[in-house]
Amino acid sequence: MKARGVVAVRVIAGVARGRALKAVPGTNTRPTTDKVKEAIFSMIGPYFDGGTVLDLFAGTGGLGIEAWSRGADKIILVDKEKTSIDIIRLNVKTAGAESAVEIYRNDAERALKALSKRDLKFTLVFLDPPYRMTEMDKLMNELAETDMLDPDALVVVEHDASFRYPEEMTSFHQIKFAKYGDTAVTIYRYESIADSTDRSEVDDNN
Repeated sequence: MKARGVVAVRVIAGVARGRALKAVPGTNTRPTTDKVKEAIFSMIGPYFDGGTVLDLFAGTGGLGIEAWSRGADKIILVDKEKTSIDIIRLNVKTAGAESAVEIYRNDAERALKALSKRDLKFTLVFLDPPYRMTEMDKLMNELAETDMLDPDALVVVEHDASFRYPEEMTSFHQIKFAKYGDTAVTIYRYESIADSTDRSEVDDNN
């Protein structure tokens, strides 16, 4: 979805609170507004005790930077557009997060393949693609199949409000859904196959 103009964004809470972040020039990148960002973090927990965060469609880097500001240890930001990567670097520097952030120019699928070779485990994943893309479930399944998620990891999908992702998917259970104008946020909790099996056995025995 195209933006209707430049949207001012800032770090809302944490160690970099109040720092103004630059938006990506042009109309192809739609930054998450402060209102939606604040709502997301109120839903997933306002602060973090460490953990590694992945943002596969980073845009301005605002979501990942916000997670770092609120206590996440390591942030990996990915975007395929050079303009976005340049803005991400500026915003990471503005926030003072250079030592905690890795930035890669790549598309989402190739980035996942590369990251899967590093034995990384993500506590939180942001998927905020252009709204024409409605196949984030495939990327989520790839994250699960390549064992890249911590137990009970959260996946936040931002998408057009007219589209709905399923409530249940293999290894994922939808825990939140909310609309904010033409934007919707769907949040999933990861459940490994082993966890699902264990819970089913407990239910069967009761």
